[in-house]
Amino acid sequence: MLTGSRDLQLGQQLEHLRAAASLFAIHLLTASGAALALLATLAAARGEWRAAFVWLGIALIVDALDGPIARRYQVGSRLPRWDGSALDFVIDYTTYVFVPAIILASGCGLGTFFGILAAMIVAITGALYFADTRMKEPDNSFRGFPAAWNLAVFVLFALQPHPFVTFMVTVLLAVGTFLPVNFVHPVRVTKWRWLTLLMMVLWMICAGILIATGFDQNSTVEMLLLVTSFYLLGVAGVQQLLARF
Repeated sequence: MLTGSRDLQLGQQLEHLRAAASLFAIHLLTASGAALALLATLAAARGEWRAAFVWLGIALIVDALDGPIARRYQVGSRLPRWDGSALDFVIDYTTYVFVPAIILASGCGLGTFFGILAAMIVAITGALYFADTRMKEPDNSFRGFPAAWNLAVFVLFALQPHPFVTFMVTVLLAVGTFLPVNFVHPVRVTKWRWLTLLMMVLWMICAGILIATGFDQNSTVEMLLLVTSFYLLGVAGVQQLLARF
């Protein structure tokens, strides 16, 4: 009887360890974003812009997957030692703000002074946004520009507008961080979700084409990238405006 009881206890302990390891693997998936950010930074330091955006793109995919998986398996309540929200914020700031700021400083034709200034604006306002306790609206949209600098900097890098335009877009988006204007979450906002998802998929296809072709000029792809970017940037604000009538 004692042997059987010990075997049962050992089996339960092993099962508990297996379950904990499986849950911790989800945290490792989230934490892998730090490694992807490091690879993107190293690529940017070498001026390998395509590689930098590839790593950021993979980080974006990981970010889209880890949250739903964590909620599905209730990682927060079942493995409370590690705060998944805090981990996610650290990774998101790195991949959405800090690394794109590095690319903006060196890869978007702003020159040394304005490149560093623009990057500092991004880094500071992005940090403040991640500390904003009112960033989420009841419809799951974001209040203020959600520091999605990985997407914004990609568009600026791909289109290479006049440096003045690049700098002013950076300033306007940074100011938008503090405005009471909504910005869409492509998955969680239910209103016009299918249209928004379609626009997001088209945006990603355009981005993939530009990266694969080494950012060769392609007016059709660039125009579609711009149109989808404007939609994703403004759709929640339009919904917010329409709700007032």
